Amino acid sequence: MARSASPSDFRIELGRTLALAGPLALANLLQMAVFAVDVMFVARLGQQALAASSLAVALIAVLMMGLNGVTSACAPLMAAELGRRSNAVREVRRTVRMALWLGGGLSVCGIFACQFAEAIMLLAGQKPDLARMGGGFLAILSFAMVPAAIANVLRTYVSTLGRPFFATAITAGSIAVNALGDYALVFGHFGMPRLELTGAALASIITECATVLAYVVAIACNRRLRRFHIFGRFWRPEWLRLRQMLKLGLPISGTLIAEGGLFSGAAFLMGLVGEAQLAGHTVALQIAAIAFQVPFGIGQAATIRVGYHYGAGNVAGVAAAGRAALLACLAFAVVTSGIIVLFPDLVLSAYVDVADPANALMVAFALRYLVVAAAFQFSDALQAVAAGALRGIQDTRVPMGIAVVGYWASGFAVSVVLGLFTPLEGVGIWLGLAVGLSVAAVLLLARWQGRGRFGLLAAIER
Repeated sequence: MARSASPSDFRIELGRTLALAGPLALANLLQMAVFAVDVMFVARLGQQALAASSLAVALIAVLMMGLNGVTSACAPLMAAELGRRSNAVREVRRTVRMALWLGGGLSVCGIFACQFAEAIMLLAGQKPDLARMGGGFLAILSFAMVPAAIANVLRTYVSTLGRPFFATAITAGSIAVNALGDYALVFGHFGMPRLELTGAALASIITECATVLAYVVAIACNRRLRRFHIFGRFWRPEWLRLRQMLKLGLPISGTLIAEGGLFSGAAFLMGLVGEAQLAGHTVALQIAAIAFQVPFGIGQAATIRVGYHYGAGNVAGVAAAGRAALLACLAFAVVTSGIIVLFPDLVLSAYVDVADPANALMVAFALRYLVVAAAFQFSDALQAVAAGALRGIQDTRVPMGIAVVGYWASGFAVSVVLGLFTPLEGVGIWLGLAVGLSVAAVLLLARWQGRGRFGLLAAIER
């Protein structure tokens, strides 16, 4: 019979979860800093360039979420294998190999889809000038998808193997690479031509390639990471592992696409409302996205820690890991919500000059949206961590259904009605985001809390 987790078990698990979540969350924040560098440079090209790039990023973000969702299935698979047997070299190597295969193949398909971005934007009702500028930007930026997909798999590998600090250090280095690339190519410094949006896209490609190289070097230099020989026999297929990854990963992909699609759809709705509203939405969403990176990192840690206990057949450990992650994310949500409410102008000033009269309308809209963002910090954090914990016990299909119901049947529907058919406009769109996240959080938490009743632990309960 499964035993209950004791207070000491929980304290130990909380410490281990935080030790893993800390570097992962910091790496996520640093990754957002990479994106923020692009926004800061592009924002200085003008409101139209910022709006066009935001539409392009909204599209590629959904594609990358879907792609990374499929390959992220390697985290619970590796964690479970290591929970069963610490020396699971072959199993881990096969998992990483198939994840790299999937990441590379799917990203090539994504590049092809991005070449039609301008037509997609026009079909969505965007202005021709914005669609032309955004489509051209995305056609080039899409080539960063291949190295980005590979880097994401390698990041998952080093984190699951207990070396998340490599992800933190490498991501920190990528900020410098991206900033130098933007400085040189967007505005034409260091003897380079002034390429504006095209330069920002090229800088992103260079940054992702440098990131992959850094992971390869780190893996080769670390004894624990090197011993799994993840690049060995790279040409050899492992069809069973590939099917397992698709079985787990496709629903994860669907979940992330549903969530990412909600926010990308909100950007397109904002484009219909007005250019200033879209620019304000872009800046406010960047701030909300930065705040989300810590609970997202805690959710990633929950997947690994819960997956480890799931593989070891430790029901009490599964419960302790999930509870530790949920408490940690709630504590952080209190902090972020407070900062957004108390210091909104200070937060916005990191992206735009709030004192510049030319930005007055955009800043006014952004401040309104941040009020809603502060309110949904708790539901956003809880849904991310609950979903991560469920992935750890390899439950992904029902959470995908919850995502569709929460984000689209509830959230996007409210955004459309309040944003396009009431005087609330942009604020109404953001209220829809809050509704979608809250519905998903409640349903995912109910699923996690009822994991025993739903038979999700039947494979390990005795």
